[in-house]
Amino acid sequence: MIRRLELSDAEWEFVRPLLPVSLRGRKRLDDRRVLNGIVWKFRTGTAWRDVPERYGSWATLHTRFRRWAKDGTFEAMLRAAQAKADAAGDIDWLVSVDSTVVRAHQHAAGARKGGSAHRPSDARAAA
Repeated sequence: MIRRLELSDAEWEFVRPLLPVSLRGRKRLDDRRVLNGIVWKFRTGTAWRDVPERYGSWATLHTRFRRWAKDGTFEAMLRAAQAKADAAGDIDWLVSVDSTVVRAHQHAAGARKGGSAHRPSDARAAA
């Protein structure tokens, strides 16, 4: 049964070839289960420790997430999804650059009261 916050079969088939393959060490927790746990965590906004046990240990999910983030796995998924959407004509690549400058009030910028660069104690020390 596919749950609401989990990857569909089509989504899984799309990302499966993009995941790294580990041939060393002990048998790993199933990548689909782990990825569903990661997706669940970010879709709900919960803490790692609050991810349901059905996805495996939160520490395993967090470790795999960090590893995939570091090795570029998620970037590869994004690039592949963008390429697929672009090929289907689903992306409009209009880019807008905004060069607006917003100036903050002097007090918001951390300026000292009275506009003086020196503290009153500095003035006495110099005399």
